[in-house]
Amino acid sequence: MPHAFEYALLRAVPRQERGESMNVGVLLYCADKKFLHCRTHVDENRLRALDPRIDMDLLRDSLRLWCGACDGSTTAPITETTLGQRFRWLTAPKSTLLQTSPAHTGFTEDPQRELDHLWETLVATVG
Repeated sequence: MPHAFEYALLRAVPRQERGESMNVGVLLYCADKKFLHCRTHVDENRLRALDPRIDMDLLRDSLRLWCGACDGSTTAPITETTLGQRFRWLTAPKSTLLQTSPAHTGFTEDPQRELDHLWETLVATVG
């Protein structure tokens, strides 16, 4: 039986004023399965083409905190909220190095498989 899910892309935005971004991850939330996870990948060479001075350490730390908010591995207070509240907080518009796309919806029987598919299709670099 398929379950409704929501997902959003994680985007690195090295320079706000240029409006350029690169997909660096995906968040997937499925309330029925109590599932909120993220999967990330940073292609440093592609990002440096957008901004040679990008702070990669800051980006990696931000991604680690966002994924920790999803799986509960961070000690941040956000982990005391529901999974739905966390997803809404993470996908709220921000003007920072790490932003999300608007949330999209779908149906799946296996949220982990869906997350892997979205990551492979929308984030992973080819070749």
